[in-house]
This record gives sequence, structure tokens and C-alpha cells, in this order.
Amino acid sequence: MSGVDDEGIPAASGSPDVSLTQDDSFTATSHAGLTYPWGDAAPGAGETIRIAPGIRWARIPMPGSLGHINSWLLDDVTADGNDGVAVVDTGVCLTICSDAWKALYAGALKDVPVTRVIGTHLHPDHIGLAGWIAKKKGVQLWMTRGEMLTARMIVGDTGETVPEEALAQSRAAGWDDDQIEAQRNGGWGRFAMVMYPLPRSYTRIKDGDVLGMGAHKWRVVVGSGHSPEHACLWNEREGVLVSGDQVLPRISSNVSINITEPEADPLGEWLASIDKLIATVPGDVITCPAHGQPFKGLHVRLMALRDEHRMRLYNLAEAIAKAPMRAVESFPLLFNRPIGPEQLGMATGEALAHLKRLEVEGRVQREDRDGVWWYHGVA
Repeated sequence: MSGVDDEGIPAASGSPDVSLTQDDSFTATSHAGLTYPWGDAAPGAGETIRIAPGIRWARIPMPGSLGHINSWLLDDVTADGNDGVAVVDTGVCLTICSDAWKALYAGALKDVPVTRVIGTHLHPDHIGLAGWIAKKKGVQLWMTRGEMLTARMIVGDTGETVPEEALAQSRAAGWDDDQIEAQRNGGWGRFAMVMYPLPRSYTRIKDGDVLGMGAHKWRVVVGSGHSPEHACLWNEREGVLVSGDQVLPRISSNVSINITEPEADPLGEWLASIDKLIATVPGDVITCPAHGQPFKGLHVRLMALRDEHRMRLYNLAEAIAKAPMRAVESFPLLFNRPIGPEQLGMATGEALAHLKRLEVEGRVQREDRDGVWWYHGVA
């Protein structure tokens, strides 16, 4: 990194491409049937756009292919009854993001106190500056327990030595010796590079909680698969859903297996969460995602995500029925672009998640041949 500012926040130069910290997918998905009430508009530096009573939109720029994260400012009241805002998602711990917050404090949020910081989930573009804002404004961080504890675990898991479990999983997926050697020499702990230290204490939120914020109430709706216990926020009266990465309008968030829980079924959890959202939240809400534009057509989008994942599973099962394959051979069936060295880790995690779902459904079997996993069709 090229240095830090007087608050310990690093400049972007030399930082990892934050679009590779789990929020970028390799497959654009259909957004037919969605409408965008604000078109291509987006708030500029120091500005916000009112979405509905109780919620404003700010946009925080980031390096990398995603280019930004949306931060949602929920009308709230302070302990002494003054108007304030709760901040939902923050951007990464880089000066490009902290400078955007300073512009907001001097602009649209001038003389508006921050009441709390809410993290939808653990990824650094969502809580990378949560600790900084909480410390600077003297407020609590609110998150689900699964996200907070997992974030603290991952941030603490840093070092120059790549864990043997990670190398073994890569070999099992079909990486060659050069790819594994590059991984071995790449260091470990990317998340910590773009995370301001998290507070030691937090306020837990959980599925079904209703957060009272002045005249408004936001219900916590938890999903899973992209992360362990992702919190969406639903204002039923105003018809607004803050969806984080659980629902994005144009890409499908990365759903991966990692070494922390190598036998997990995150894609099964993701598909179940889609069904839960369809059953819980009305289709005519304004959906406020972490990336892209606010949109209408929630159920249309959720069904497209479900159906396109199901089609990929079908195509993958059909191909495996004809010839056994490793995870790396599944890439052309799952992704619509070539997978280079920078995408290899995330693509592998997502491929393993699809293959695990097929295992759970009894459509493929996994065979371990000297540490390499081969997937076979089931007669």
C-alpha cells in the first residue's frame, strides 16, 4: 500500500481489487421485467436521493469492477429525540471510501447525527468502514451474530503462509501444480487489508426482529448462501426492501464453498432463501440493492435467479452423466467468461457449491482419487 491517512485508512494504490471479495459474479443474469424508477440516476459526492419516507440513498465509490457500493440512510432518532440517520453498509477501508463519507458529512448529512451502523453482512465492501464510522460517531455496530463472528474470525486469520487446507481444496478441485504454487506464494488474509478494526462489542439483530426508527419500523429478514446470516431490512408500510447482496438486479452474488466449512451446501441455502423472500416480502416493493440501481420487480428477479441457477445445475448434471469431471472442468458450464488467475479462487468456490448441491440432491457422486475430486453421474 502507498500509505495511510491520519486516521489510519490506506490509500487504494496497491490494494486488492475489492470486487473480488465475494461480491462479484461471473454470470450476468436476466433482469427482464424489472423497472428502475430512478433510471440511471445516482447520488453524487456528498449527495443523497430520497427513495421513500424513511430512507435515502448514498453511493460510495470503490476501486475494482463493481465501482461502488450503495449505502442506505434510514431516518432514525437519537437518544435525546433529535432526527438522525442509521447507516446501512459503508464501503471498504480505503481513502476513496472514507473521503466519500467526509463529503457526505459536509454535504447532505451536515448537522445530521449518525445513530447506528448496520452491516447487512460480513464482506469488506459492506463493513470495511463500519468500525471507523462507529468509532468516529460514538455509536454501535448492529449485525447478525453469524456475520459478526465470522467477520472477526476471517479478519484474524491472516499471515504469509497459506493454510494447507486451502491448498488441498484447490488440488481437489483440479488446480495444476503451477496454480497451487502461485496460491502458496500469494499470502493469506485479503479481507483484513481493507477492514478498519471492528468494535469489540456489537448489537445483535436476528431474523424477525423489528427495528424501530422513529416513525418507521424495519423488519429483519435473514437469508443465507452468499454469507452465513445476511440481514435484509423490510419497511412494510413504505414498501421498501434493503436487500444488500441477497438480491442484486443484474448479477448473481457469489455463492461459494470455502475451507471454513468445506462440506457446506451454500447453494441449497441460497435457493431456500429465494423461496423464503418470495413467501415473505411482497413483489411490488422498491428493492434497494448494494450494487446497481433501486428497482421494482422483486419476485421476477428472485425467480430469474432461482431458475438460472437451476438451469446451470441441470446442464452440469447432464454433462457429468456423460463423462466424469473435476470442478475446473465445470467452469464453461457455469460461467459466461474465461476464468483467469484473478478469478480462479472464487470460480472454484462457486463451482464446488454447485457440485455439492448436485451431491445433496443425489444427482452426482464424488470420488477422491489421490486428493483430486472427480464427479460421476448417478444411474
